[in-house]
Amino acid sequence: MRYLAKAAGTGAILLMATACAGQNVPISQPAAGGTSEVPTGSVSTSPSESVLPAPPSANPPGKPRLTVPEGSTPVPPAKVDTAALPANYPHEVWTANGGTILNIRAQEGGCGHALGEATEQAGDHVVVNLSETKAQTGRMCTMDIRFPVISVALASPLDQRTVVLKTTPPK
Repeated sequence: MRYLAKAAGTGAILLMATACAGQNVPISQPAAGGTSEVPTGSVSTSPSESVLPAPPSANPPGKPRLTVPEGSTPVPPAKVDTAALPANYPHEVWTANGGTILNIRAQEGGCGHALGEATEQAGDHVVVNLSETKAQTGRMCTMDIRFPVISVALASPLDQRTVVLKTTPPK
């Protein structure tokens, strides 16, 4: 019986705490006969002001994302050499920033993160090694596969060069 009373009391306290969490309660109450002041620094809820931060405008190299940055141009499939990639690996490549950034659909899973590095930049082709970071030992990881878009910076615009995609062992 006493456990039932404790459980009911705890439930009542939690109910009151959650009910009061969304209310705007003044920090100090005026004394009897006093006047209350409006706190300064309140948040405006005007419809013209945005509460959410603006999405990033560019995809900086080394930062994976799930969507292709706006303004990216797809590289024609004939200009992407995927012969060295495993079966079912993504083959999507886009250029941005005047062709000096390659946005590549990569593959990662669990605790790993996709990486990309331009290892060779010749006159007729660019070789990009795609890899994944190793999971930390002793850490539980999910068994999912993700396909983020990673960015790789080039020394000069891609223009008519072919993009050669390769994979390397996890780092």
